[in-house]
Amino acid sequence: MSTATTPTAYNYKVVRQFAVMTVVWGIIGMALGVFLAAQLVWPALNFDLPWTSFGRLRPLHTNAVIFAFGGCALMGTSFYVVQRTSQTRLFSDSLASFVFWGWQAVIVAAVITLPLGLTSTKEYAELEWPIDLLITAVWVAYAVVFFGTIMKRKMKHIYVANWFYGAFIITIAVLHIVNNMAMPVSLFKSYSMYAGATDAMIQWWYGHNAVGFFLTAGFLGMMYYFVPKQTERPVYSYRLSIVHFWALIGLYIWAGPHHLHYTALPDWAQTLGMVMSLILLAPSWGGMINGMMTLSGAWHKLRTDPILRFLVVALAFYGMSTFEGPMMAIKTVNALSHYTDWTIGHVHAGALGWVAMISIGAVYHMLPKAFGREQMHSIGLINAHFWLATIGTVLYIVSMWVNGITQGLMWRAVNVDGTLTYSFVEALEASHPGYIVRMIGGLFFVIGMLLMGYNSWRTIRASKPAEAQAAAQIA
Repeated sequence: MSTATTPTAYNYKVVRQFAVMTVVWGIIGMALGVFLAAQLVWPALNFDLPWTSFGRLRPLHTNAVIFAFGGCALMGTSFYVVQRTSQTRLFSDSLASFVFWGWQAVIVAAVITLPLGLTSTKEYAELEWPIDLLITAVWVAYAVVFFGTIMKRKMKHIYVANWFYGAFIITIAVLHIVNNMAMPVSLFKSYSMYAGATDAMIQWWYGHNAVGFFLTAGFLGMMYYFVPKQTERPVYSYRLSIVHFWALIGLYIWAGPHHLHYTALPDWAQTLGMVMSLILLAPSWGGMINGMMTLSGAWHKLRTDPILRFLVVALAFYGMSTFEGPMMAIKTVNALSHYTDWTIGHVHAGALGWVAMISIGAVYHMLPKAFGREQMHSIGLINAHFWLATIGTVLYIVSMWVNGITQGLMWRAVNVDGTLTYSFVEALEASHPGYIVRMIGGLFFVIGMLLMGYNSWRTIRASKPAEAQAAAQIA
């Protein structure tokens, strides 16, 4: 009997599948983002067609990068980490396979329906009710595989990365079910069960915690495994990691109302969201500092290890964006920043700087191991990818900061007689150079992803099935 099928071997097949699709969806989703950035520079690129318009492709971009790229990264790394830290094979190979193929089906459904304008109109929850049902089925299977593996673990201890992955899985399930409660009126049309300000509050309770748990808690699980592994050092403070976990879990869920400042939401709810966002700075930075301090005595490795650079720069961006977020939640700051490109810059500081960087570093670490290789095909290409991603992210963020503050100041400028100093079109004209820089930054990032695709392909092509089977053997 081959090691690939014995109960004593890890299930690396599903890990390999998710690792490959993380790279594939990353390239597709980010390339679409660059195309959308180009549409804002040259509006003619909308082609006057409904299915290529910015309004339809933009939600496809967000779904592709968050749920396709980010989701595959989370599922692949969580299956890898839970097996290795539990010293046991996944709970069910067939359910794990369903999770992979079911998730790809969800993404393909999004690729078809969103350009056609079939949408619930809810941010990060645009997919219509039949697809929501499929997501629920896949997510339940994912939870069964993950927690089932923990239940049959050989190790008494549950490593902290699995706490973060577990919290992400449970909370996203709750958020998804509550926010997507709807009344179907046809096969691809439904209406939310909530109305008015209640609908807005439920949506941003979901929307911000999609950030808090899908884009933060899950990726912190990734950080707590791959940073110590790549550094070859233990986590700086295990106690801090547990305090960080419970503080983050207890606070993040309350921060959603900061998306609804100066709206019909009751003022007390807006203030609660602001206060919780400010308190959230402490656990966020606790996790960032814990990750950074794990490099104590190993900082010299950054000179020669571009994978570690990805992981450390991701932590730096995590620290920066989790400082910026609470600041933007303050009502007086939000009065300037809301509805401007500053928000777009903040989102991408987290999305490109934190989520993408930590995912890329984790995949570079995990992919060769899952395929039984010593390392990736080319360290030089990883290094080139690192610089392209870092420069691209900085160009993106800074251009959006400048645009956002410019827009906010122009919109609120008034003449002595109380009339507006600038028209909206004048503010748009002032934003145009920033849109060009943003597009160039995004292009840098996508070129880096293409290098990653080539590097991954060469690594996989050089692997042998026997090596992959040997790598899956439980130590």
